[in-house]
Amino acid sequence: MTSPYAGLATEDWAVKTRELIEIHPLSPNEIYEVVIQVWREIFESNLTSKNYKIGVDLFPRPQIMGYFLHELIPLELARRYPEIWRREENATEKDLVCLLDDCFSIEIKTSSSNRNTYGNRSSTQLSTTGIEGKKNKSGYYLVVNFQKFNQKIQGSQLPQINLVRFGWLDREDWQGQVAATGQQAKLSPAVERYKLLQFTKFRIKITVLL
Repeated sequence: MTSPYAGLATEDWAVKTRELIEIHPLSPNEIYEVVIQVWREIFESNLTSKNYKIGVDLFPRPQIMGYFLHELIPLELARRYPEIWRREENATEKDLVCLLDDCFSIEIKTSSSNRNTYGNRSSTQLSTTGIEGKKNKSGYYLVVNFQKFNQKIQGSQLPQINLVRFGWLDREDWQGQVAATGQQAKLSPAVERYKLLQFTKFRIKITVLL
């Protein structure tokens, strides 16, 4: 698959990203709305017969909060549009599968970092046959950065969503850790800024992350 950014100078990436967002079946408004809704409902939900609440009785680690977002965002969109969207069913699929055209399927990344995006080291690698492994690493990405629980303020202020970004990443955008045992991959500042555009609330705007 040829990258939509092939042959473009870095300063032209943001324009291409906006074009890719405009042709996607999900609007920026709805993507942002679903992320905020799911995050809010995580704290509103009751757990077990004792009605325990996250943020009151339980204060999960960032990995668990990220897992909730990762699973609930596809669930909510599949509930709204069962003929268009569904959750992944096997390791070869993106996290949110578009039934109309797989090109629009979305991989979801979450992080408690203020603004950085991280992936697995496998994001950078091809299989031994020269073909990308289980899942195509290029395509649309939804990235959500959230606050983690702060023990000093818990009970008085719940964690918030820091950033909601959407765009297109290619496998080549991921940079693996230099150490052979490193399991993390990251993106360059230019990729973070121009290929993942920020959705902001109140009359949704699509902006370059400064």
